Amino acid sequence: MQLFFAQPLELRMLVVFLFGLALGAKANWAIYRLAWNPREISPWGPTPATAPPRKATDRIPVLGWFGLRREHAIHGRGFWIRPLAIELAMAAGLVVLYRWEFEQQALVAPQLKELFRLAGGGPIAIAVPRVSDGLLHAVFLSQVALITLMVAASFIDIDEKIIPDEITIPGTLLGLLLATLMPQSLLPHVAVRNSPPVVGELIGAPPVADGAAIYIEPLTAAAPNAWPAMFAAAPNWSSLMLAQACWWLWVFALAPRVWRGRHGAGRAVSLLCRRVLREILRPPLAVIAWPGSVAIAAIWWWGGAAWVGLLSALIGMVIAGGMVWAVRIVGTAALQREAMGFGDVTLMMMVGTFLGWQASVIIFFIAPFAGLMVGALLLLLRRGDVIPYGPFLCLGSLVVAVRWPDFWSLNVQDVFHFGWLIAVVLLASFVLLGVMLAIWQQIKIRLFGGGELDEEDDDGLGQREHREHE
Repeated sequence: MQLFFAQPLELRMLVVFLFGLALGAKANWAIYRLAWNPREISPWGPTPATAPPRKATDRIPVLGWFGLRREHAIHGRGFWIRPLAIELAMAAGLVVLYRWEFEQQALVAPQLKELFRLAGGGPIAIAVPRVSDGLLHAVFLSQVALITLMVAASFIDIDEKIIPDEITIPGTLLGLLLATLMPQSLLPHVAVRNSPPVVGELIGAPPVADGAAIYIEPLTAAAPNAWPAMFAAAPNWSSLMLAQACWWLWVFALAPRVWRGRHGAGRAVSLLCRRVLREILRPPLAVIAWPGSVAIAAIWWWGGAAWVGLLSALIGMVIAGGMVWAVRIVGTAALQREAMGFGDVTLMMMVGTFLGWQASVIIFFIAPFAGLMVGALLLLLRRGDVIPYGPFLCLGSLVVAVRWPDFWSLNVQDVFHFGWLIAVVLLASFVLLGVMLAIWQQIKIRLFGGGELDEEDDDGLGQREHREHE
């Protein structure tokens, strides 16, 4: 990596551009091959039986799609435009992102400037210390991985209203792995500490120094507070129990399950538990669940920065997914029909491992605005009110990740100092959401009749159940 860092910026940006083209091609492959109804469009997949043999040049990103136009009779006219645009957008977008985050230090410099300004440092003309290349590139690589996964998930959701586990499960595991091996790949947090954090980079002395120093830390589960003793590694058993609880909740979310309440809640719970237990004791879920649990215990025993990153990602995974899961439950109860597919839950679990629970809370509040506007427009046009919500979650995640300092201001951090306050706000939001959805349902019935509009398939549980019975 040091050899790459030593190259001129223009050369590095060219490498990033080519890397983006390759990732765009990989995203296109996933969009067409991991969908519920796979299509033989990507040149990296099977060739359609009725198509002429494909050439090696067809696999060249962007340029290859001009040659593949010859298959328009099979796939439809203009089928090649979207995948070509995806590859170009990925390449150009990653170059812009690289310059934004590396050359301008856009995720770190605004936090430092705000810290100096509020501390009485005068005009924002201070010289911002240069953060290490390793930290900036770790954050960039993590975001590139997340963006690629979100692009594939978004377009599959647009096409089929399904977010496949084949994207969210490997993506979640990748997020946990990156947080463990490179804790600095998490979003950056500028903090003033009187003692060095478990993992962080020293920047210098704050404007008002009192034995304190400025550190660039990863956004841990405790941020903006310091890493507490209750989250410490071995021999602290409480932190291991917390990590294992987060892990097994994710496993439970992946397990096929059906609520059969015809014979009472007790029997329904018994059947559900037996079903889940059977699933986690056999492949494919057992291959993920048990080795993962052992790996968590090993990292807990090892401790250090790896444990900080892993526990932060696990907590981010559960809180991010739990918020959407709660919306799914509340919305279904209020609307008396499926309000949100379970794929949105597993999608946010994946996002939580990359961005942390604090960013996920912000995403949770900003993503619905675009979704509500699009949903209202579709309802007015009498095209139903069911929209794929995954793309809006991904768009919100992208905005928060790229403009992180705008959302993680010192004023916002003051709120996050009190975890209980966030919990109260979320609980109140869920209650308000249920009331609003119930009112919305009555408005639809009175204005448009009592018939149900389009219903959304469950892209998590329903998808797994359907596959199981095929």
